[in-house]
Amino acid sequence: MTTLDLPFEARYNIAPSQSVLCLGDFGRGREARLLTWGLIPSWSTDGKGFINARAETLEERPSFSESFRLRRCLIPADGFFEWRSVGRSKQPHYLQLTDESTFAFAGIWDQWRNAESSITSCGIITTAANDLVKILHDRMPAILKPDTYDVWLDSKTDPAVLKTLLTPFPASKMKSHPVGRAVNSPENDSEEMIERVDAEVGIIPSLF
Repeated sequence: MTTLDLPFEARYNIAPSQSVLCLGDFGRGREARLLTWGLIPSWSTDGKGFINARAETLEERPSFSESFRLRRCLIPADGFFEWRSVGRSKQPHYLQLTDESTFAFAGIWDQWRNAESSITSCGIITTAANDLVKILHDRMPAILKPDTYDVWLDSKTDPAVLKTLLTPFPASKMKSHPVGRAVNSPENDSEEMIERVDAEVGIIPSLF
């Protein structure tokens, strides 16, 4: 598998605790499913989730180690948001590939149950920021190259090999532009969320 040509309803502003499309083997072979964003370990007593998992400590953190070994998934996207802090203000930016194509974040998943409900959830793995993203943040989602999708999903892949895939995506293959602050509210979800805007008052103009 080298592409992510999957039918799904377009979303423009997904927030933690909302549903996000994932591709993986959830017990019935590879399939696309909507999972809750915010990984809840199966053994959790409070049902609280982790939005992201650091690539450098996946094997060390009990919250992520088993999922990293046994329950990996792809999380398709065509962009993501990050915020640039200037004083007390923040300017949101939309980051995407230069050709604006769909890509996949490296993800992990788990299933949590209690007496009343069952939640299948996922988290996005992060790595050090590339030169484009680091102006906004020191971390970025781990973006997988298409020819590694099968390797990532294969249950037999050695963890040492998996870790080599979790490196900063090349900055030369990405671009960014400022977007409006409406994206700060998860209630707003329309194509306007990713439209370019001029940097707002009190914010240093985008460098990208």
